[in-house]
Amino acid sequence: MRALLIVNPNATSTTPAGRDLLAHALSSRVRLTVAHTTHRGHAAELAQQACVDGMGLIIVHGGDGTVNEVVNGLLGTPPPGSTRVESVGLVPPIAVVPGGSANVFARSLGIAADPVDATNQLIDLLARGELRRIGLAHCDNRWFAFNAGLGWDAAVCEAVDAHRKNGRPATPAQYVRAAVRVFFRSKNAEPTLTVHVPGQERFEGVHYAFVSNASPWTYLNKREVHTNPDTNYDSGLGVFAMTSTSIVTTLRVARQLLTPGASPRAKKLIRVDDVPSVRISASRPIGLQMDGDYIGLCNDVEFVSVPEALDVVAPKS
Repeated sequence: MRALLIVNPNATSTTPAGRDLLAHALSSRVRLTVAHTTHRGHAAELAQQACVDGMGLIIVHGGDGTVNEVVNGLLGTPPPGSTRVESVGLVPPIAVVPGGSANVFARSLGIAADPVDATNQLIDLLARGELRRIGLAHCDNRWFAFNAGLGWDAAVCEAVDAHRKNGRPATPAQYVRAAVRVFFRSKNAEPTLTVHVPGQERFEGVHYAFVSNASPWTYLNKREVHTNPDTNYDSGLGVFAMTSTSIVTTLRVARQLLTPGASPRAKKLIRVDDVPSVRISASRPIGLQMDGDYIGLCNDVEFVSVPEALDVVAPKS
């Protein structure tokens, strides 16, 4: 089988030694071509060309942003409201060897967080021919794999992106510091969001909202953070929205997010699970993030679940 290995050399935990080990190990299983990304959007371009070239597999060694680019390069622009993949041509499966800071997508699929362990795991999965078909989601004409959000988390991603552009790595501690700064900076702002869930009343007075396609929502080092614990790649979307920025309420909910087995509940928390779509509107432009990448400002966004959208090399359970 012909395979393309897409490496983001600037990802947080990607090293030349790890890349060489991965390439050497994979060469025993596939006819491997290696490509390094050189600019934003390059991974999407490489993925598109891989489809044209008839590659049988795409392996991504990078962070969640690189994975997101590859998914969008493979599947193309999703039509607004569409609940199925409408890409042209054969789309190869993807495999991921973590190379970023959080690596939420890979870890949520059961892939080892350590790149060396993940490489060995990938070799075993390829030997067994183990594939899993997963659902994805899209909004604002772009696919996302595991989560998106409006407000607080988008501002955090924007701050961390600026941190990266200054040549400093993104770490869990950096995300926590950015989250605290953004929270207190916007704590007294008026809520701007309204959440529209099909078949339900609309929820107004929302400060920030997260939309999940999988769980965990993210990781803090080894600790899982669950906003919608029952959401997974075989279900609909999970919605998590707060109508309060009270410190007491926020800390109470945050403790639930970090507690294994907890199902977050609070009077000021709106939580809806397994919905096919959700629309969130804002009274003024607000930040949007997808898969940890800051996208920009928006006023009205529809998030849509698309079942069985992509094959991935991952454990089936």
